[in-house]
Amino acid sequence: MADFQDLTLFWIKEMNIPVKHTTGEEAVLSLLQDAGPQASHVLESISQRGLPTRRVEAWHYTDLRNLLKHYPAVASSSESAAKNALAACKNPLPCVELPIINGGYCAELATTLPQKMLVASQTQTVDATDIASDDTIGLLNSGLVTGGLTIAVNDDAHIDDRICLSHIMTEENSAASRHNVKIGARASITLMERHLTTNSAAAVTNTVCDLELADNSIVTWVIDQQMSELATRFGQLNVKLGKQAELTILSLNSGCKLVRQEIRVEVLGEGSRLNISGVNLIGHDAHIDVTTKLDHLVPNTVSTETFRNVVAGNGRGVFQGQINVAQIAQGTDARMACNSLLLSDASEFSAKPELEIFADDVQCAHGATVSDIDENHLFYLMARGIPEKLSRDMLIKAFVAEVFDGLAVEQIGKELNNRIDNWLDNNG
Repeated sequence: MADFQDLTLFWIKEMNIPVKHTTGEEAVLSLLQDAGPQASHVLESISQRGLPTRRVEAWHYTDLRNLLKHYPAVASSSESAAKNALAACKNPLPCVELPIINGGYCAELATTLPQKMLVASQTQTVDATDIASDDTIGLLNSGLVTGGLTIAVNDDAHIDDRICLSHIMTEENSAASRHNVKIGARASITLMERHLTTNSAAAVTNTVCDLELADNSIVTWVIDQQMSELATRFGQLNVKLGKQAELTILSLNSGCKLVRQEIRVEVLGEGSRLNISGVNLIGHDAHIDVTTKLDHLVPNTVSTETFRNVVAGNGRGVFQGQINVAQIAQGTDARMACNSLLLSDASEFSAKPELEIFADDVQCAHGATVSDIDENHLFYLMARGIPEKLSRDMLIKAFVAEVFDGLAVEQIGKELNNRIDNWLDNNG
């Protein structure tokens, strides 16, 4: 059945009523008009439908039409600006740096690549007519994309170096990039997405990553978002998981005014294992939405999702987690948990875990909790002479620690813990 917005648009079209666009929608449409013929389908779709509202089920908790107030011009960057940006946002972890400054890949500033790995700069284009009408991130990306990377890891390659895609914005501009990553059979690698701004500008970014794991490969993928409190980020990670493949995804959001991070996984190979973990630190008046969709399409696969959310000030958080188990996917073991701490009376969190199961031989579970810090635990620490602020910080860190427990790359866990300390200093 068509959703309410579809029916509304039908009557508007039939009665020739012009759609009244918001300031944010007008800015998007203006950029799409300048993007050229490849954006024509996206331009028509956004012009007719507008940006999604609460009436669109996939965006029910993130009313993008009202939240997106602006969409600035596409960014450009000189070589000197790129060098300054990379120096200002130096990665605290040793890694192979792939700098993407203002949406453009700066090959001359990249670190020497490991053997058995290929990286090429390439404009990634996708036929927008194949994208679902409620996939606003995908539609906007296909219409506004200006570049991206193709990354290929050879079969049997074991890359010890961390590979870091550092997305850095330097001005109040927008950027859209698309990356295609293919991991060969029996290969192993750790990749990181870093998303940063060099100042407090209200930049807007849209990044889509298509990740494909061949049979028996092992991958850790880290999404680290720490943009300015005025910035907006749209992110999408699309994954295809092969036979006996193992994928760990870790997401950390600790900045931005508005975030929509989507993680979509197709489990296509028997014996594969997937672990998705995330921490969302939401302060001031930020709105952070993490939406996941897992499709178990073959027998005997395992997936776990664990999210911890800490909301302070007037922050608003959203988690939508959907697990679909096809009839053929017997023996699926899928579990999901989302737990949130609200640190102020004005903070909010909406959780929507979903299971859709058509197989009968499965082990599936989901759950969500929202609470404040336990006063008994706080009293216990304070009664032993620990100041209230430090006691609260200790309890918050203990709450999110489970996400980092067992992380294969210990240095990443330490750095992410440091990030939590910095956030608590400003919001705890």
